[in-house]
Amino acid sequence: MPEYKAPLRDIKFVMNELLDSETHYANLENAEDATPDMVDAIIQEGAKFAEQVLSPLNPVGDNEGCTWSEDGVTTPTGFKEAYNQFVEGGWPSLAADPNYGGQGLPSSLGIVMSEMNGTANWAWGMYPGLSHGAINTIEAHGTEEQKQTYLTKMISGEWTGTMCLTEAHCGSDLGTLRTKAEPNDDGSYSLTGTKIFISAGEHDMTDNIVHIVLARLPGAPSGTKGISLFIVPKRLPAEDGSAGDRNAVSCGSIEHKMGIHGNATCVINFDGAKGWLIGPENRGLNCMFTFMNVARIGTAIQGLGAAELGFQGSLAYAKERLAMRSLSGPKNPDGIADPIIVHPDVRRMLLTQKAVAEGARALIYLTAQKADLVERAKAEEDRKAADELLGFLTPIAKAFLTEIGYEAANLGLQVFGGHGYISEWGMEQNVRDARIGMIYEGTTGIQALDLLGRKVLMTQGESLKSFTKQVHLFCKENADNEQLKEFVEPLAEINKEWGELTTKIGMNAMKNREEVGAASVDYLMYSGYAVFAYLWARMAKIAQEKLAEGDSEEQFYSAKLQTARFYFTRMLPRTKTHAATMLAGADTLLDMPEDNFAL
Repeated sequence: MPEYKAPLRDIKFVMNELLDSETHYANLENAEDATPDMVDAIIQEGAKFAEQVLSPLNPVGDNEGCTWSEDGVTTPTGFKEAYNQFVEGGWPSLAADPNYGGQGLPSSLGIVMSEMNGTANWAWGMYPGLSHGAINTIEAHGTEEQKQTYLTKMISGEWTGTMCLTEAHCGSDLGTLRTKAEPNDDGSYSLTGTKIFISAGEHDMTDNIVHIVLARLPGAPSGTKGISLFIVPKRLPAEDGSAGDRNAVSCGSIEHKMGIHGNATCVINFDGAKGWLIGPENRGLNCMFTFMNVARIGTAIQGLGAAELGFQGSLAYAKERLAMRSLSGPKNPDGIADPIIVHPDVRRMLLTQKAVAEGARALIYLTAQKADLVERAKAEEDRKAADELLGFLTPIAKAFLTEIGYEAANLGLQVFGGHGYISEWGMEQNVRDARIGMIYEGTTGIQALDLLGRKVLMTQGESLKSFTKQVHLFCKENADNEQLKEFVEPLAEINKEWGELTTKIGMNAMKNREEVGAASVDYLMYSGYAVFAYLWARMAKIAQEKLAEGDSEEQFYSAKLQTARFYFTRMLPRTKTHAATMLAGADTLLDMPEDNFAL
């Protein structure tokens, strides 16, 4: 397993040079503590924790996995101790509400911590990671009593949280869920049902786990309009606020799965468990979207982490592994062969991983800033604009980044050749761990329908226009920049084509609604490459300016510019295939009778 090294220089490049975090934080309400010195100190300490504590536990979690018994789940060796260090360091409270024990720093700073922790050890990072969504949901929709009872403990890290949606017969189609909630005389509810695939649903790291559960009230409307949301703790809060008597919540089993062995994926049984309604009756799915949107950005980080870890491991190997000679002559004449990094195809794989990881970081941090603005912008119009753009970018970030992050993880393994398939190097673990990202929080297909159907077509393209206008402005401002021409011209072209393709799909959908589903995944992937093109063009501009100034970090900026050039010439052309495919029509998918699929 590669030893994770936090890419601090690139993290600071994206935060400070690309997205100007100092100005961004200064323009937020109640973010005075997010000074450059404070932010830098937090990132430095966070990097140490990820590198020195979490990274060494990554193979341990994979090898040992979690252990189930009737008493609960035991996490791998060192996981609980690492969590205690995490809590002692105050990390769970970093971006939480000060009214409930939080430090009040912007959530985008917490995203940086999530990236480092997740890349170092994704299985471990999911335990506190699931709590963030639960915390945000209670903050947004809970009563003051619920906040005082649960938020203080969860923000401190004493308790963790989960989201309980999926049932054995329903995944993304939550309208068919069967878990019931019967009202009790004391204002609470009795929940009965079984949820599956509950990440971090049971463990030994905290005294209590707070489940956020979707269920139906008696007489509720059918479908998604009849779903309510409940807080159901593993242990009922005692009068002094501690974890008291055990609730009727149990872990029936844990899944034996492809990867992320160090995190328990649980079957959770609610056998008349006591819970409390959160938010209005029959509006649970709307409230749960607070949790799901946070989780989607969290899952996008998994794509970034898979690419970054794969790149770090395969880069080190490519510099050391000797095999064959360069076609243009020996590059290591004193050795038996050249290091494989000299070969063009190995360069292709390394540069793809690098372009994916650095582009993903830029996109995730951009969405994180938009989330900051939704929460803390001083002007209402800024909050509204940020919310619209965040809604548009979220399905792209979640689905596109997990798709290409998994591709990058596979390329990391491929650089090792046969050694990559052997567990001792850790690259096959990275591939296994990354695979679930395309399924978590709604599959790529679900995200694509959300993007094309809900976010674009249902708004008559307004959400798309809010982004393409920014791209158009960038291209217009830099149209006369000869050095930037190689980036601006193809960016302007794809930005224009993006709108044209959207119009064509919309016209096709007016005749046959199935055209939306037929085109959606290719549309999402095209959109992801287009967003990356915009971000890479901006990063290229910064690099060119720094090089022109004679900056002392010439190597860093040269690498950034060269990676941008690789992206535009070697990855952006993928959009041509996606454009052709999304317009190919639904007929080739739907004309074949079901019986013709038979073997």
